[in-house]
Amino acid sequence: YKAFIQELIKAEDFIFMEFFIINKGVMWNTILQILMDKAAMGVDVRVIYDDMGSLTYLPRDYAKCLNARGIKTHAFNPLRPQLAMAMNNRDHRKILVIDGKVAFTGGCNISDEYINTKKRFGYWKDMGCMIKGAGVEMFTISFLQIWNYQASEYTSYSHFIQNREVFSSLKNPGYIIPFSDSPTDENNTSLNMHLNMLGCAKDYCWITTPYLILDSEMISSLKLAVSNGVDVRIVVPGIPDKKMVYEVTKANFDTLIKAGVKIYEYTPGFIHGKVCIIDDSSALVGTVNMDFRSYYQHYECGVWMHETACLTDIKNDFEEIFKVSHEVSLEECVNTNPAVKVYRNILKVFSPIM
Repeated sequence: YKAFIQELIKAEDFIFMEFFIINKGVMWNTILQILMDKAAMGVDVRVIYDDMGSLTYLPRDYAKCLNARGIKTHAFNPLRPQLAMAMNNRDHRKILVIDGKVAFTGGCNISDEYINTKKRFGYWKDMGCMIKGAGVEMFTISFLQIWNYQASEYTSYSHFIQNREVFSSLKNPGYIIPFSDSPTDENNTSLNMHLNMLGCAKDYCWITTPYLILDSEMISSLKLAVSNGVDVRIVVPGIPDKKMVYEVTKANFDTLIKAGVKIYEYTPGFIHGKVCIIDDSSALVGTVNMDFRSYYQHYECGVWMHETACLTDIKNDFEEIFKVSHEVSLEECVNTNPAVKVYRNILKVFSPIM
């Protein structure tokens, strides 16, 4: 959040914000004031928020309100009273791009619980990354693709893409590949990114996800990684935000633990980060949950990193998470009330729509 503010204040040309949730409060009010100030200075400020994600937080005409303040705004995929599969295709991305030079992504939406000024579900832990350089281009293009899909007037990418020579002084080690995913194409990029991480791991694969709603392909991949000698660990919340979804998450524990996957519950509260690291060599940070919605229904994004300096920070963060988390035992799964097991198995039938 502090980095958000620091970089927003530096904006000179444009600010693009695309978030699943925008909720009024300390976090948004601080950002909003900066956006209004920048718009008044002639900075091109654009905001996209998901209509369903922000449904209970913002007035129905909030986009008009922001537009009137000089902030060009769209509510993505407005909810309508109709039976249409498209209503399930939500914009779950979290993107902030500033001047085509700096970009942020990760699990953090714009709402006070994400910065713990408002308490919900214990301590809220989230993770994200800031990138600088040529990799920002992908996020600029991803934002404008969604923008142009909704806008009446087409915006060309050319003005917003920085010349690569601007970044010639950046000499950080390693490589990054930013990516975006759409439910309207044939590529399940988000799913494939997770499968690829599991397939490439030789020593360990550690994952955090707020939801663990898996299909047979992902379960098989997790089992295969363990059978290849990989230390597979998955961290889920200790305090859930959605109780029915959490019961489906717990319904997968028994199968995974029997196969050798280690499951941890984040004791302090709710862990919302979507991070994966393997073998001290590669990491994945973004908006992708391990569930059907992220894999097949939502617009998502993230960054794959290889041999970058921040891998040490990511691994250290995981080790701190393990210290305060509870490892779920097979005995706990076996001793679960039979009625609860039946309830969870019934809910698993509805996994694809959770």
